[in-house]
Order: sequence, then C-alpha cells, then structure tokens
Amino acid sequence: MSPQARARITGVVYLLFFVTAVAGAAFMPVAGGPIRVAGDAASIANRITSHQATYELGVGLGLISTALYVLLTGLFYALFRPVSRTLSVLAAFSSLVGCAVGAVGSLTLLAPLEILTGSYSTAFGAEQLQALALLFLNLNAQANHVALTFFGVFQLLLGYLIYRSGFLPPILGVLIAVAGVGWLLFLIPPLVSALVVYLEVLGFVAEALLMVWLLVRGVNAARWAELASRP
Repeated sequence: MSPQARARITGVVYLLFFVTAVAGAAFMPVAGGPIRVAGDAASIANRITSHQATYELGVGLGLISTALYVLLTGLFYALFRPVSRTLSVLAAFSSLVGCAVGAVGSLTLLAPLEILTGSYSTAFGAEQLQALALLFLNLNAQANHVALTFFGVFQLLLGYLIYRSGFLPPILGVLIAVAGVGWLLFLIPPLVSALVVYLEVLGFVAEALLMVWLLVRGVNAARWAELASRP
C-alpha cells in the first residue's frame, strides 16, 4: 500500500471517529463530561427515561467511536512505525488501554437505563433509584477521566513521532503533543475543573487539524518511503 493511501485511509477512519463521537455526545440526553454529570439526580433521571431511545443511540454511537479509535490506533502504528518502532508500539499500547477503559466506562451507561426503567421500584424508592443511576453516570465520567490520561501519553508520543517524521508538518506534532499535555492535566483534578472546556477545545482542534491534513494533503511519500527503507 502506498504512503498516500495509508494516510488517506487513516484520515477517513479519523473522520468517522469524529462523526460518531460527536453524534453520540449530541444524542445523549444528559450533560456529561470527564469530570462528572451536571444536574440533580431527579432531573437527570427524568431526562433519561423521557429520551430512552436517544440515550441508547448515544451509548451505541459512543461504543462505535471507541471501536473506530482502536482501528485508528492500528493505522497510526503502521503509518509511524518507520519513524520509530519502539515509540509507535508504546503509543499504540497507551491508546489501546485508553480505549479499553473508555469502553468499560461506556458500558456503565447502560446501568442507569436498566435501573430507572426496570422492575426495581418494589425494592428501592424513587430517590434511591435516581441516586444509584447518577452514581453509574459519574462512574462513567471517572472512567473517561482515567482514559484521558492514557490518551495524553498516546498524544505526547504521537506528537513527537509527527514532529520527528518529516513527512507531516512539525506544527501538527507540536499541537498534538500540547493536547496530550492537556489530557495529562486530568491527573490534577482541581486544575482540570477550571480548565476542562479549554482542554477539550484544544484536543478537538489539534486532532481535527491532523485529520483534515491526512485527508486533504496526505504525507510526503518520498520521505515516508525513505524512512521505511531503513533497516
């Protein structure tokens, strides 16, 4: 497969990831994030039960986006292996761990729906069920928190690989690496609470620029082939 074909396929999968991730977040009837879910237990429970179909769709799209990122991780490994096999393996491992944690976290989103719409009202009161549903939603938020730290390592390594490669603009590597540092700030919760919106925007912009470049411009094929030919 030619370097340009590799780059364009990576860009297409990247685009599909963006579409499913954004759509999944848009369809979720609860306002969540990597810190915690916003709102009181009763209002959140009401939003879930009133929009059951869109809630399930949001969870499904979230899992699909995670699967696409697993595929994207493999494509990045193949694309950057000529730059450094060792760093590419480490980057792929970090990303796959983040995907695994995120997938498990997404599965916890199914619990609130079962709790609120199942036959548990005979054993628990309404307030208890609502509080339990909120607990699972916040467990998902904490799982996202952990996953983002692994993605932070992944993006730091990916940014370095891009910068060092010579077949992509170095500025893209810098932006991806800075976004990775932003995700690593989730190790400091008080700081992240004040910066979470800015970190999310930074991460989105950096990855979107990389995705667009891969789709539109691809890579410097001669430079990629030169690196791939080295022993």
